[in-house]
Amino acid sequence: MAWNWTLPDWPDFRYDASALEPFEQTFLLSSGEILGAVHHVSQPEREQLRIELLSEEAMQTSAIEGEILDRLSVQSSLRRHLGLDPDSYPAKPREQGVAEMMVDVYSSFAELLTHETLYRWHRMLLSHDRRLETIGAYRQHAEAMQIVSGRLDRPTIHFEAPPSERVMPEMERYADWFNKTGPGGAGPLPALTRAGLSHLYFESIHPFEDGNGRLGRALAEKSLAQNIGQPTLISLAFTIEKERKAYYDQLEQHQKTLDVTDWLVWFAEVVLKAQQVTLDRVGFFISKAHFYDRHRDHLNERQAKAIARMFREGPGGFKGGLSADNYLKITGTSRATATRDLQDLVEKSALSRTGERRHTRYWLNLNRKDESI
Repeated sequence: MAWNWTLPDWPDFRYDASALEPFEQTFLLSSGEILGAVHHVSQPEREQLRIELLSEEAMQTSAIEGEILDRLSVQSSLRRHLGLDPDSYPAKPREQGVAEMMVDVYSSFAELLTHETLYRWHRMLLSHDRRLETIGAYRQHAEAMQIVSGRLDRPTIHFEAPPSERVMPEMERYADWFNKTGPGGAGPLPALTRAGLSHLYFESIHPFEDGNGRLGRALAEKSLAQNIGQPTLISLAFTIEKERKAYYDQLEQHQKTLDVTDWLVWFAEVVLKAQQVTLDRVGFFISKAHFYDRHRDHLNERQAKAIARMFREGPGGFKGGLSADNYLKITGTSRATATRDLQDLVEKSALSRTGERRHTRYWLNLNRKDESI
């Protein structure tokens, strides 16, 4: 099999720049929209918004690799690493590591990329993993680095990376390319083009024993942030996780060629979707703040617990809406009390109601004209 790194022109990726121009323009416009939306949020609320967006990205970049994290532990770790007032929830090693890496990516986005940058992220991400021979350095093992699936006796090889002895010179060239193509570099590239190439290029070298996917997405985030001059906070990993199969298919397809126009178009579309997700989340966060301004002092303890649980579901809410049975499970109250509580929330316009009898469902009432962003 001829992998991209075995081809004579490696790593000179070919692509049609004109196909990407409309995406590049939309990205810059949407970046301005996100900045404008965030300015509607007060400083304390902005800190909480940052925690929520970063924690979601930490959760989802791990979920892409099949790793499920404890959200509250991630958020607790983020608060500590961002220097905010800590909470009492325990920070577990895996969650603490990814949170520390996310904060480092966020806070050091403008710095040049170095080997030590990547070593540091790798140590943060995987210092808890006792299975790995090498943590905080590039892989050194003699056996081939392969991405495989299927039976152990008849595996399907999706990709094989360069051998370990080639990793250091490849990464020297990669870091040099990354820094030269950034703003102010010798050969700057547009935002989406550079981010898409940086991710595919890194994944094709696969320089670490483990964690390459998460580090590769962090590099795409760093690249985008450098091009717009500040942390992006866009929901990139969240959006990729929703299209995980297509993501892996695209990587596999374009790790066999240097003609990467289709990859860059796909990646650009994902980034633009991620920006819209972020705009929706910022709007939801603003609506949440206004909701509590109206209702915080008018909720009993059971109602407050159920409302908080509904907000944790995010902009999409409970799939199919909140049912009376959901309310019972969340609050542990009686059915008669649940009926009274829910009716009271509807009368206060905190919730809206649809359906009848056993099909009755409740939804957060966020549709206020004064909550536009």
